[in-house]
Amino acid sequence: MILNIADNVISPLGFTSQENWAAVLRGDSALSLHTGDFNLPEPFFGATIDNVQIDNHFQNLASIHKVNPDDFTKFEKIAILSVSEALSHTNIDAANPDTMFVLSTTKGNVELLGDNKGFPYERLYLWKSAQIIASFFKNPNEPMVASNACISGCAAQMAAERLLRKKRCRYVVVVGADVLSKFVISGFQSFKSLSTEMCKPFDADRCGLNLGEAAATIIYCADDEPAAGNADIGLAASAVCNDANHISAPSRTGEGQLAALQEIADISPADFANAAFVSAHGTATRYNDDMESVALNRAGIAHLPVNSLKGYFGHTLGAAGILETIISKYEIIEKTVLKTLGTDNPGTVSPLNVILSNTKLSDNHSFIKIISGFGGINAALLFCNLKGGKL
Repeated sequence: MILNIADNVISPLGFTSQENWAAVLRGDSALSLHTGDFNLPEPFFGATIDNVQIDNHFQNLASIHKVNPDDFTKFEKIAILSVSEALSHTNIDAANPDTMFVLSTTKGNVELLGDNKGFPYERLYLWKSAQIIASFFKNPNEPMVASNACISGCAAQMAAERLLRKKRCRYVVVVGADVLSKFVISGFQSFKSLSTEMCKPFDADRCGLNLGEAAATIIYCADDEPAAGNADIGLAASAVCNDANHISAPSRTGEGQLAALQEIADISPADFANAAFVSAHGTATRYNDDMESVALNRAGIAHLPVNSLKGYFGHTLGAAGILETIISKYEIIEKTVLKTLGTDNPGTVSPLNVILSNTKLSDNHSFIKIISGFGGINAALLFCNLKGGKL
């Protein structure tokens, strides 16, 4: 098992994990209607981080590190800010070769395709983004990049798990980030998958997803490290499966998600059986939510409480798997499953126990995170509460 010893979430709801948790516990949403943004002809519902706030936070950090803030893009700034905040809760020297960086993103600096803003062309490459982020902290290692559609954040955590189990390092900084741009939004609009109202995950009247900006970081270590005593949760099992169903549509029978769930059940059967809830992908698109309902039923865990966090943050792309793991950590520690914001009338092809109001847990031993993405890719992760159990 690998352990979460520090984390951070940056979103429109706050610049720390604690601020974001307090906001979602109140029922706050970062989503709003955007009209005319990014010079797009169609309005969209989404969540964006205030640029002035980002610049103010980054200015302070840049002065400490003696760098020019104008040398960094918005995407790079929020990733670096997130890592810096997470590191501040540890004694880890990020410049030590014993620390590795893994970047999760689906789009990176893709907005530079339309206007490079004076940055060199290579800033479009994800490997370059990862180097810039790791180099900011003077880390000497070649960073890894996980860019596998919407499961990127979970895939990055799986990469950390493998690095630590193979003793390639002592600590892994997993950071996920994405920002919105004309390229990103118009791409989803071309699929007719965006909603012009707040998303409704698993609702019978759901009509599409909302996009959001965020950065999120988890710092992992092995369970035999001295720093492990600071951990609240641990990654007990993980699995990924590509059912190769379609370039953009999920399997109607949930084959890939089911296979991933079955694998984590085989790896850690007791923790799987005792799971308190499922943090679903829950994009509020017709096909995704139906697929998840089928997979959870076929896996025999449709009775578990299920929620989606998309009504709070939107779909944060490469940050989603990490951000939603962190918020789920707070749910398990605080013994409260968050309601699926925006949903009133659950209606999926197979029944689910969708949580419609904040609910106290009767068991807080473990939770399951599931996620899926374009190209038929699916992942399932199982996390254990290290400081809890039955109430």
